[in-house]
Amino acid sequence: MTGNVKQILEDSQFQPELTSAGPKLVVVDFFATWCGPCQRIAPFFEELSTKYPRAVFLKVDVDKCPEAASSQGVSAMPTFVFYRNKVKIDTLRGSDSAALEEKVKAWYGDEDGDDDTTPVKGHMDLSSFLLKSECECLNESDDHPYTHALTSKGGYLESDCDEQLIIQLSFNQAVKIHSMKINGPADKGPKGIKLFINQPRTLDFDQAESMAPVQIIELTPTDLADGIVPLRFVKFQNVQTLTLFIKDNQEGGEVTQVDYIGFIGSPVSSTNMSDFKRVAGKKGESH
Repeated sequence: MTGNVKQILEDSQFQPELTSAGPKLVVVDFFATWCGPCQRIAPFFEELSTKYPRAVFLKVDVDKCPEAASSQGVSAMPTFVFYRNKVKIDTLRGSDSAALEEKVKAWYGDEDGDDDTTPVKGHMDLSSFLLKSECECLNESDDHPYTHALTSKGGYLESDCDEQLIIQLSFNQAVKIHSMKINGPADKGPKGIKLFINQPRTLDFDQAESMAPVQIIELTPTDLADGIVPLRFVKFQNVQTLTLFIKDNQEGGEVTQVDYIGFIGSPVSSTNMSDFKRVAGKKGESH
């Protein structure tokens, strides 16, 4: 293989490769040597492996690794499957190079981020699971919207009319949330936050004030500097939407500022590679 692509030569190699990748994005090309579309897109797949070096790119020959292909539901070639922490997070069928790169970009993360490590073992940054078209923020400043706080590339979220904010975040699949990552200045950073899950629509401020939340958090300037706030993990086991009601800020001013907000956890749906079941008889048998 050229570029940074590694070919899996037998079924037994597949699980260890996913395990060793940890929280890195893994992109797997399930292909066949006799498949014309597979041959045509192969050079582009190799280019992507060089262009996105923090991801792991694997090629799996479905004829040499039938169990891996069958367990992942591969029925047409090429099929590209995306993983983090051994969890299947997306699939693309066909040899559309533009669509393939869009998928890689969507799951790759920020260029200045560090996907190789996570402060919570066994979990990952959930920012790539956000369904941004269905997220919104109430009382955000026009010049400093909530989208600025979802990336570490600079910018920040700022409240407009008063210190309160409501942020509604939607995920593209159910997730388990272990911790919240939040940063802000020691004076204008958020202080009291009420967390709600799976609300059918964005709460208004009266509803957020009166309703019982899943958890209430009181942040300190130290929390805003360190950035990692553990949640009651047992309460956040099946989250499709997450609502944050920021009630006030550290010094009680009229403007609240959030430099960054993110979440650490994992998708509810996971891939257990130890559950492989042979579907074509014993190894070595011909059918």
